[in-house]
Amino acid sequence: MEDSSSGKPRLPKKDRGQKKSVLRWAVKLFVVTIFISMFFSLLSQGILKDVGYLVAFFVLAFFILLGIIFDIIGVAVTSASEPPFNSMASRKVAGAREAIILVRRADKVSSFCNDVVGDISGIISGSTGALIAAALVTDFSVNTVVVQLIISGLVSGFTVGGKALGKGVAISHSTRIVHFTGKLIFVFKSIFLRSKK
Repeated sequence: MEDSSSGKPRLPKKDRGQKKSVLRWAVKLFVVTIFISMFFSLLSQGILKDVGYLVAFFVLAFFILLGIIFDIIGVAVTSASEPPFNSMASRKVAGAREAIILVRRADKVSSFCNDVVGDISGIISGSTGALIAAALVTDFSVNTVVVQLIISGLVSGFTVGGKALGKGVAISHSTRIVHFTGKLIFVFKSIFLRSKK
């Protein structure tokens, strides 16, 4: 099909609709990423202000773990198949319908979990590690380069190693993980609907 005004081939309506849908999703992710990143940054900076090393390392561990958990969900959703959840939904098992939606929108869910939350968690954990390294240098007058290398190495190691282990778990137990995530969504939806009444 050609555009009569330019002579260039024109995409069918279905393809143009898909292209617009992808563009809308990319814009939504862009906006959501900005706000989530700002929220996490403010949260970590607020908590880390004038706290001890124990709390600082707890915050660092939280963001590393958050990235790993969402990476597991993202991989599990792309690995899971729909039929087991259809069977659960027919028996009215809590979270089954939510799990079906997750599987049907696997590309978007995976993009949000792995790219948005996963990458933001990685950035925040990196900056948190840098803040801890700076505090160690100030308090104990240790070598700046050595401390930064050790902290950044540990953060990278735990993040990459955790995600590597998580991927294996996500693929092996994809149905359980997706169903558990569906249950959590079901519970939050129920609480939200009750609060609105």
